[in-house]
Amino acid sequence: MTSSTANRPSGLQGPGTVLVTGASRGLGRMLAELYAGEGWRVLACARQELPEAMASMLFYPLDVNDAASIETLGKMLKGTTIDIVINNAAVRGDTGGLASLRTDDFIEVMRINALAPLLIAQALRENLCLGRRKVLVNISSRAGSLAEGTLDDDDGDYAYRCSKAALNMATVKLAQDLRCEDIAVLSLHPGWIRTDMGGPDAVVDIERSARGLKDLIDTTTMAETGSFRAYDGKAISW
Repeated sequence: MTSSTANRPSGLQGPGTVLVTGASRGLGRMLAELYAGEGWRVLACARQELPEAMASMLFYPLDVNDAASIETLGKMLKGTTIDIVINNAAVRGDTGGLASLRTDDFIEVMRINALAPLLIAQALRENLCLGRRKVLVNISSRAGSLAEGTLDDDDGDYAYRCSKAALNMATVKLAQDLRCEDIAVLSLHPGWIRTDMGGPDAVVDIERSARGLKDLIDTTTMAETGSFRAYDGKAISW
C-alpha cells in the first residue's frame, strides 16, 4: 500500500455508490437522503418498500435477520461497484435486565446487530474492491464500549450491549483482514438520537448525527481503519 493510498481523503473523489441497510426509516433513511441529495447512487436496503419520498433511490429487499436474504443480495449485486457500505440496520431487544433475559431475544439481537454486518461484509467484499473509496461502516454504539458503555445509564439491555461490543470486535478483525485490499473499516457511534429506537427523550437531532457521521465517512482514510468514533469525531475507548 502506497502512502498516497493510505492518506487519500475519500470524499475528494466525487459522488459514487453507497449501500445503506435499514434505509427505510430513522438514521438509515437520513443517511440515504443526505447521500442522494449530493448526487450519489444510493442502494437502499430494507425489509419493506421505501416511502414515496425515497423513489429516486434503488431499492433492494433485505432482511438482515435472514442469512439467505443477505446471500441473495450479494448475488443480485454481483459485479456492481460499491464505494461505501453502511451497516446500519439494528434492533434494541429486551431492556428489562437479567430478570427478563430470554434466549430467543438475545440470539436474535446478536444475529441482527453483530452477525449480519459480517455476512454483509462477506457478501459485498468484491463490490467494495471495485470501488474508489472502499469504506465499510458499522453503526455501533457507545453502549458496546467496555470502557464507557455503563458510565451514564443503568439500562438493562444486555443483548444490545453485548451485540455492539461484538460488532466492535468485528470491526477490528475486518480492518485487519481487509487492509490488504485498501478497504477502511469503521465503528461509528451516532449518539443518543431521536428515532424509534432512541425514543423521544434522546438528546441528539437525527440530521445532526447523520451529517456528522457522513462527514467522518467521506473524509476517512486508511489511517483511520479500525477506529471507533462518535458522530462528532471524538474517539471512543474500546
